[in-house]
Amino acid sequence: MTSSKVSLPDTKAVSTDTKNTINYPNSPFGEQIPGIPTGRDVEWQPLVDYRRNGVSENTIHGAVAWCAGHEPFHSFGGNVLCYGRSMMKLFYMKVFAQELAASTSWQQKAISVASHNGSAEHVEAAQSLLSEGEWGLMQTPLDLPLVQFGRQVRRPRRWFNNSSGHHAAILLGCRLKNWSRVGYTLPNHEVFKGYQRIVRENLGADWQPLRVARDGDGLPTVSMTVTELAQCYAGLAARKDEDWIWEAMIRHPDLVGGFNRLDTTIMKSCRGQVIAKEGADGLLGMAIQHPDFPNGLGVVIKIASGWNPQATWYLARGILGVLGFELRNPYPLRRQKAFLVPGIVPPALLQKLEQIPTWDDWDPDHDRWYFNTDETRQGVQL
Repeated sequence: MTSSKVSLPDTKAVSTDTKNTINYPNSPFGEQIPGIPTGRDVEWQPLVDYRRNGVSENTIHGAVAWCAGHEPFHSFGGNVLCYGRSMMKLFYMKVFAQELAASTSWQQKAISVASHNGSAEHVEAAQSLLSEGEWGLMQTPLDLPLVQFGRQVRRPRRWFNNSSGHHAAILLGCRLKNWSRVGYTLPNHEVFKGYQRIVRENLGADWQPLRVARDGDGLPTVSMTVTELAQCYAGLAARKDEDWIWEAMIRHPDLVGGFNRLDTTIMKSCRGQVIAKEGADGLLGMAIQHPDFPNGLGVVIKIASGWNPQATWYLARGILGVLGFELRNPYPLRRQKAFLVPGIVPPALLQKLEQIPTWDDWDPDHDRWYFNTDETRQGVQL
């Protein structure tokens, strides 16, 4: 077998019309943009390994960052550049924290930072933020509920979108601030300018995003490293009493996500000491109050292949477990078992991680037979 050197592709291979060059790439291989590594360039690491009778079948790669106050102190998988997505809704709402403090209920406050399932209680809370005459101002994309029970037939609606409460709260906040609600989703609006000011309170006055993109719900999202995201979440823990965001999420975790959602389950399990928020395409942020970290602890998980609630659940269980919080295992795997990679926690906490099983005593051992044959004794499965 001979090997040959692979030449770099011609990045101008695709013919593009001049008017489309801003919107479309020049090559299906992508361009190299200075300062912006692609997913092929970063140091993703294995985080969770799924094995069947000891043999790895699936490996979930990603990155984890830990920050105490403004200081990052553990990173695994590289300081990956990504978008904050819905994980940063909490910081958008800080723009309106003062205006919404007295004018909204705790349920309305919780739905304002939510990426909800679109159930009846979520839609009701989101709609209550606006008068019916204002509903037409909301610019969330048409969507279906994330979780539907039984045989249900739905037509896409803006209120089913997981960001409907977030958008409704922004519109209410704009009215209370006497800001124009026209173009509230655009990057030149006061909403986004205020959001950037909040982010700089956590990352420094000189911080600038390398890229600003349009999120799935239409609002601007900015590129940030996993460490920068963890710094922001450490700030949430350090300044939890400055506004209502922490308390609203702890009071009504089911409105933040919903049934069987990881962030909701974390907040219900951690006795008010942790707030968690999922973000699209593989993000989980956790702001943690812990006596060992008086300046606040922020931990962010980024899954390389996109949102994977089961793998992220195992990671969150291990990370929270070494800090003294108990989170149940997710539902058992079918004929596989999950194994964590030691690097997800700082070395000083590794011994504690070794004591947290990723399976339960009652789990059936489905990945092998319950009797011996000549083949199984030799490690061969028929």
